[in-house]
Amino acid sequence: MHDEYEINKLAKEESWRMFRIIGELVEGFDSLADIEPAITVYGSARTQPEDEMYAQTEEIAYLLGKAGFNIMTGGGPGVMEAANKGAHRAGVKSVGLNIKLPQEQVCNDYADRSITFHHFFVRKVMLVKYATSFVIMPGGLGTLDELTEVLTLIQTEKIKPFPVILFSSEYWQGFLEWLQGTVLASGSISEEGFELLRVIDSPKDVVGAVEKWYKKHEVVGKKALQG
Repeated sequence: MHDEYEINKLAKEESWRMFRIIGELVEGFDSLADIEPAITVYGSARTQPEDEMYAQTEEIAYLLGKAGFNIMTGGGPGVMEAANKGAHRAGVKSVGLNIKLPQEQVCNDYADRSITFHHFFVRKVMLVKYATSFVIMPGGLGTLDELTEVLTLIQTEKIKPFPVILFSSEYWQGFLEWLQGTVLASGSISEEGFELLRVIDSPKDVVGAVEKWYKKHEVVGKKALQG
């Protein structure tokens, strides 16, 4: 009897969890309906304000903002804070999509609009759904996860082939060599996968690549999910 009670209790908890997930999706859709065109910037939460990469991220976001793009990040410190700071300085919408973690992550002060999610996958949907391009700054496992997910969505034609920009050739060189020398060589990916990536070292060149693609296609996030 006790086991049956616990099973029924767990089933009810899972059912209510579905409503919480739906609630997070609805909140995200309502809050971000006016955010396009936007650029999502990914990168390490551990980057310090005195680091050169922090300044470069801020400059990228500032220049993208001046070009008319709103900026979305994961809302945390490091690269995310730098990107939100640049957007705030440019006077465009600076969005931080925060995540609730065991070691509490507080949304940075430069995100003018913030949402805190409990579920990583809902947050990921929002970071992709409204983006026109993706700028991948140096980062760790979370950044790699986000990068490979975006590439997979493009490769499987779940979203449009937006620019995916890897910033800092020095940082990403080893990763790209491994992809080409090991993963591609084993037949696990195709050559076309590399065509999705742009490796750039200058903030101005990042903006140039995004503007060039956007002016040619003028496809924003919502349209990305339409067949």
